[in-house]
Amino acid sequence: MDMQVETEVLSASFDIVARQDEAEKAITVLRSDVDEVKARLDRVSRAASRPALGGIASPAPELKGFVDGYLRRGREAEVKSISGAVPGDGGYAVPREIDALIASQLKAMSPIRQVAQIVQVGTAGYRKLITTGGTDSGWVSETAARPETATPQFQEIAPPSGELYANPAASQAMLDDAAFDLEGWIASEIAMEFARAEGAAFVNGTGANQPAGFLTVPTSAANDAGRPYGTLQYTGSGDAAGLGDTIELALIELVHTMKAGHRQGASWVMNSTTLAQIRKLRTTDGALLWQPGLVEGQPDRLLGYTIVEAEAMPDVAAGTTPIAFGNFKAGYLIAERSSTSILRDPFTNKPFVHFYATKRIGGQVLDSDAIKLLKIEA
Repeated sequence: MDMQVETEVLSASFDIVARQDEAEKAITVLRSDVDEVKARLDRVSRAASRPALGGIASPAPELKGFVDGYLRRGREAEVKSISGAVPGDGGYAVPREIDALIASQLKAMSPIRQVAQIVQVGTAGYRKLITTGGTDSGWVSETAARPETATPQFQEIAPPSGELYANPAASQAMLDDAAFDLEGWIASEIAMEFARAEGAAFVNGTGANQPAGFLTVPTSAANDAGRPYGTLQYTGSGDAAGLGDTIELALIELVHTMKAGHRQGASWVMNSTTLAQIRKLRTTDGALLWQPGLVEGQPDRLLGYTIVEAEAMPDVAAGTTPIAFGNFKAGYLIAERSSTSILRDPFTNKPFVHFYATKRIGGQVLDSDAIKLLKIEA
């Protein structure tokens, strides 16, 4: 009897040991599975946080369809869903990513765009009302009568506009090369052509199918109170043929013909040839009037105001106005349609593929008190 009990006890202990072994094996397998899951999660996390090859994120499906489908291969079906224009308008609206890239490069290359006021419009025409004479005001006692104030005067601004276009071309072999950065190339080419054309129009544009440049408006030597609206004031250089010996005094006078409120944020505009002459000017004690930017990215200054180089400005010659000084945020308005349209043309100039890009842009002097000119005259 005792032997039977002892056998049962031993058998039960063996079962317990076996079950413990099985449990330990199961725990080991479970730990292995958990470690594998953690390793997979770590790999996924590292892959998600690691930048794409070349540091560029994967493009959006719309952008990839536009670049690889339409621009490279001409498949119009891939851009129907993002088309912002009808065939009669001459092309398809580019995705926001490319349009933003064009806009950023355009601002960097177009001098007047850097300092002027820019508005985005959705239609071809843009109109704005501005006041040319504010209402009167005054002081009265608590119970005194309030005299009637004058009625403000308004002027309507409708910047003349035109269709600005660029037509860069690439060979089909370039487009077939997957390593060719088509998106960056086309944005750079369009921005360069747009900047060249609009840079000249914002200064000397006639207003006929293009912006009206600020040098094409009437000018007068009268001060702000004595000139009609839309006429720019000029001061003489003191020399009939050039800048003369007292040009520093003429520049100081030009600065102070502008109201103090407009001088905040004002800048000089001239071409590089004129700037080369200005950089040589010295005061009576030998100091340069031109002051270089001491920090990288800081602009050069003349009499404390920044200098903008615009090659469309005229050279120094008798009767010209080679230097402008103004607060162009208040003085000049650029109105542009928000999107650029592109039409792919593989037929006109085979074997090259042209990309006909268009954008509607207008411009006009907004506040004629905010821009002053230096005229070469005695």
